[in-house]
Amino acid sequence: MSSVPHIPVLGREAVAHLAPRDGGVYVDATFGAGGYSRAILEVPGTRLIAIDRDRTAIAGGADLVERSAGRLMLVEGRFSNLAEVCAAQGVEAIDGVVMDVGVSSMQLDQAGRGFSFRLDGPLDMRMGQTGPTAADVVARASEGDLADIIYLLGEERHSRRIARAIVADRQETPFTTTRALADLVGRVVRSKPGDIHPATRTFQALRIFVNEELDELQAALAAAERMLKPGGRLVVVSFHSLEDRIVKNFLTERSRTGGGSRHLPEVAQVTPSFQVLTRRPVVAGEDEVAHNPRARSAKLRAAERTSAPAHETDEASPWPKLSDVMRGG
Repeated sequence: MSSVPHIPVLGREAVAHLAPRDGGVYVDATFGAGGYSRAILEVPGTRLIAIDRDRTAIAGGADLVERSAGRLMLVEGRFSNLAEVCAAQGVEAIDGVVMDVGVSSMQLDQAGRGFSFRLDGPLDMRMGQTGPTAADVVARASEGDLADIIYLLGEERHSRRIARAIVADRQETPFTTTRALADLVGRVVRSKPGDIHPATRTFQALRIFVNEELDELQAALAAAERMLKPGGRLVVVSFHSLEDRIVKNFLTERSRTGGGSRHLPEVAQVTPSFQVLTRRPVVAGEDEVAHNPRARSAKLRAAERTSAPAHETDEASPWPKLSDVMRGG
């Protein structure tokens, strides 16, 4: 591992809201370079289960596991499965969960991973080493599905034009590199000097879709709700509006009280399962943004678990499903 410890965005604020204590059991649901895990382990007596679907991150954390003297269990897997991961470690309930959602800087900076068009590489984008690549999705998805993916997950208003161009061009030459796809989007979408690269939103959409990131986040939040003890803390750092909206809506729904109308039939109220600790999201200060421009878009939300039962989860989502798209559904 690097001799310089990785400092996650809003790391100090995230750990402060998590409030780890001696004897507590915690989950770092997105281990990455281990910044949160190191900070949690600095509190004597804490035990930690860390999860990452990226094999490179797991290998990079081997030294921290060794130095933790048995207090850190590092597991390769999806954070949506955190309940199953905890059960496999003999843990039935936890005192806190921290999540840093989205792609990591390490992944973006490796051309071979295919996350960024800044560096030409294979059109891969997978956080793990299994499942369809972005090239597979671009080759197989229908024009309608591509347009929906790019619009809903990339918030790209030119999605239909981009999807139409992809389908037309892939008949001649399959898209296998990041540069080829970025060049096509650059031809289709006009941009002004100072604007973000025209392919930014399309690449974001494909990355989120390939990794099922928003579905994973929804499932991980529900799993954390089931696993947290009363008084346990949930802390989530997100980096774009789609992620933050999911976290905000989840916590709003889970913390809602009362609200019935005297003009309507009485409806049984669900007891809140969380008490929100951050009425407004915590954002990075000027110094952190100056040192790390990625921090500019970060938002932290935190909540404390009540003693109420976990709510039922509605898993419906408006975007296409990866499995359906790959089998032509």
